[in-house]
Amino acid sequence: MSRVKGGVHTLKRRRSILKQVKGYRQQRSNKERAARDAIFKAGTYAFRDRRAKKRDFRGLWNIRINAGVRLAGFPSYSTFMGALKKRGIALDRKILSTLAKDYPETFNRIVALVK
Repeated sequence: MSRVKGGVHTLKRRRSILKQVKGYRQQRSNKERAARDAIFKAGTYAFRDRRAKKRDFRGLWNIRINAGVRLAGFPSYSTFMGALKKRGIALDRKILSTLAKDYPETFNRIVALVK
């Protein structure tokens, strides 16, 4: 059987790996094996942090709502959220935090409805 050389495909694969690690430091930017490991690790962090970002934003929304609620004269975030549920007002935390931050008069009207 004749020998098959894989030079074209090997070089293409190496080029694509090294293109992905442009800007990395030391061996990770110019050695194929270290670059492949760096890409794998970066992908792992990216996957993990896409989920962590959702947690971080929810915490930020809670803080903004709590600040707006306390300025409007309500005792705390948790009592406000409980009162919202009892009244049947279905606004999610993202919307409420946007209102508290950017449109405080509208947010105060919602707080007044709940009181």
